[in-house]
Amino acid sequence: MRLSLSTLISHGRMARRMGMGPESRINMLRNILTGLVRHERIETTRARADEVRFYAEKLIDYAKRGDTDEKAMKMADFWLTEKDLIPKLFKVLAPRFENQQKGYTRMARIPNRENLDRAAMAVLEYKGHPYPPLITPKRDNELTLLNQLLKGYREERAKKAAGKAD
Repeated sequence: MRLSLSTLISHGRMARRMGMGPESRINMLRNILTGLVRHERIETTRARADEVRFYAEKLIDYAKRGDTDEKAMKMADFWLTEKDLIPKLFKVLAPRFENQQKGYTRMARIPNRENLDRAAMAVLEYKGHPYPPLITPKRDNELTLLNQLLKGYREERAKKAAGKAD
């Protein structure tokens, strides 16, 4: 979560430090956000994904104003390090979320990294992208044990109700 007890009692520190100074932190967030706009799905650590998610949502909010808005253009120019992505932001991503008020991104946890640091990893993606989904929807299978037991229970209740009605 973005807001935790340690950030609520921050004593002047407003954001995660992530082991670096403020300038390199902003540059790292800009690079991750640029990758997210380019590929619409990125894999990074959970802390970084959680931090970038806020800025990704804000960037879409500003982009929905249109490319004629001065503040929206300044935000896009600052946050996107590759300037060829600015038209994609305004022409592809902003119209996709035109009827949505918030919740433009989805974050899914994936297994920890296998190398030395075993960092908790996550996938951050914009909703509505053309890639196959990471989380498959659960299908209600009638042959599962629980559904068979519920079916038998319903049939028993129906027989008892029919017997009392006679």
